[in-house]
Amino acid sequence: MAEQPKKSVLFICLGNICRSPIAAAVFRHVARQKGVEHEWKCDSAAIGPWHVGSTMDKRAAQVLSKHGVDTSHRVRQITKDDFRTFDYVFGMDNENMRELRKRAPPDAKAKIQLLGSHDPQGKLIIRDPYYDDDIAGFEECYEIALRSCTAFLEKF
Repeated sequence: MAEQPKKSVLFICLGNICRSPIAAAVFRHVARQKGVEHEWKCDSAAIGPWHVGSTMDKRAAQVLSKHGVDTSHRVRQITKDDFRTFDYVFGMDNENMRELRKRAPPDAKAKIQLLGSHDPQGKLIIRDPYYDDDIAGFEECYEIALRSCTAFLEKF
């Protein structure tokens, strides 16, 4: 029996240190729990180049650790090839979506969507918690990502 091709998801936010690495880590965690991790390629990337090579924000890592989710991550920036190779590219907010649509090449195969469009509670926008003084915004990001990734995976 031939191996089924992997489906793929790419999570995007402005700097790839808060929202998108949380979402990617949550996606991998949920896929592992459902026993479908081997069926998916999952990554995250930044719109901008500011943090390339860095790790995620320590508050993002703190929230993921609290929930027993792996925190390994290195920032990278989205490329034109990402639009050609990933099946889904998920932005976190409307600014991300505008930029993603602008950057997508004509031969893009990726479906570009708000991750929150899969949230059963209807929270479309995942607000950037980077400038927050505490971890509450990171916790909210985790919760929305968990609901959205779980609902998205249930469609397959």
